[in-house]
Amino acid sequence: MKILILGGKFNNTGGTERVGSMLANGLSKEGYEIVLASISCGDKPFFPINKGIKIVSLFNTPGRALYRTPNIIYKIRKLLKEERIDTLIVVETMSVLFTLPATLGLPINHICWEHFNFNTDLGKKGRRIARQLAARYCDSVVTLTERDKQYWLKGTRHNSQITAIANPCPFPVQENTKENNTKIVLAIGRLTHQKGFDLLLESWFEINKLMSDWKLKIVGEGIDRQKLAEFIEQYELTNSVELVDSTNDVSKYYKEAEIFCLSSRFEGFGMVLIEALAFGLPIVSFDCEVGPAEILEDTGSILVPPNDISELALSLIDLMQDDERRKIISIKSKEKAKLYQPEVIMSQWVNLLESFE
Repeated sequence: MKILILGGKFNNTGGTERVGSMLANGLSKEGYEIVLASISCGDKPFFPINKGIKIVSLFNTPGRALYRTPNIIYKIRKLLKEERIDTLIVVETMSVLFTLPATLGLPINHICWEHFNFNTDLGKKGRRIARQLAARYCDSVVTLTERDKQYWLKGTRHNSQITAIANPCPFPVQENTKENNTKIVLAIGRLTHQKGFDLLLESWFEINKLMSDWKLKIVGEGIDRQKLAEFIEQYELTNSVELVDSTNDVSKYYKEAEIFCLSSRFEGFGMVLIEALAFGLPIVSFDCEVGPAEILEDTGSILVPPNDISELALSLIDLMQDDERRKIISIKSKEKAKLYQPEVIMSQWVNLLESFE
């Protein structure tokens, strides 16, 4: 089977590009012939790509005139024919608006891979339309969680097979355990409204009054950095909060932390949660849509009502004060993390792909 994995721009450094690259590599190891294609400027993928995977970029020069819908549809259809593709995996739901007409009349299995939650459209009406079309006309829709799968089943007139397959964790389950209490709470993500770091800092202002020996590290970059920095300065948190630039070696921050916190207003999945589990971190997370409740089930980690700043502070303080509880959660976290290892996730993708034959 020859598979085309189509994304927007694999030169980017985002989570969607990372898991798309991981899927390409994993399916390549399973013996599939893989073409990894970007709609624009994807000639040099940021994440490592296995030898033997063909890399294609439909457009390599900037210029919006090139990216008109008919041009994109034509390019995709031409690539599908030239490469004699058997199965197309579309990494971004919006791209279904291009791939459905591009595959018309071609004997190709068409999979839409959803990376956001069904109730979030990020202000784009086209995403809502694309979801309805995907549910009706794609051969399969892959969601990241069972909860999101249920949203698709209830919210669409679906003819397609809707399957939940989680993202794979980029880190193996860690063997070593921490010897010393570092008293560090870690948060990782883009510094944007979605990730709720403003809510976390409001909670931390209260936490710092009681637990001044603990530190908060927020790793990431984004448009809210200045606003967050001003809050830290205004509320005299410079000694207890550190804004860390994005890094290629995020593992060192997981290794040194004692607790992980997710303060997002909404998620499509929550990659940082499965990464934190792999490092055995106990987690305090808002119970936002979708991801946290499913990922943290059976781990002993703490779910807090969405956007509840006071409860977030109280839950973090409780965990900070209970060394024994953190150790127990750490063991359960690593056990749960095994479910998200690449070999487990790839077997689910293989089962889906083989169902077409």
